[in-house]
Amino acid sequence: MSFSLNLFCLALIFTALATQRTDGQFEEWCIADEQTPDQELQIALDWACGKGGADCRMIQEHQPCYLPNTVKDHASFAFNNYYQKFKHKGATCYFSAAAMITDLDPSHSSCKFEYLP
Repeated sequence: MSFSLNLFCLALIFTALATQRTDGQFEEWCIADEQTPDQELQIALDWACGKGGADCRMIQEHQPCYLPNTVKDHASFAFNNYYQKFKHKGATCYFSAAAMITDLDPSHSSCKFEYLP
């Protein structure tokens, strides 16, 4: 194998090991896909906070996850809340292709994104 291919493989292995918890589980959060238009994110956000059953109180005005006040940021919080709450019951991080899984904790400032093993 070439040097660059070896280096790439080592980087992949390191990334996998760095995100793996000591109990063998990987931490993952569900966030809005940045390529999804705001209109589609808003529809998915409305569903997550409504019929989906996500707890969206933290993205209300004067709450820790209200700022930044963007559809993408609010959708990310709601998608993750829904996903963490229902993933063990078969829920996915899909939201009509408006969401994606990340292994990078999206928490910021006083806004903490929940992770449930």
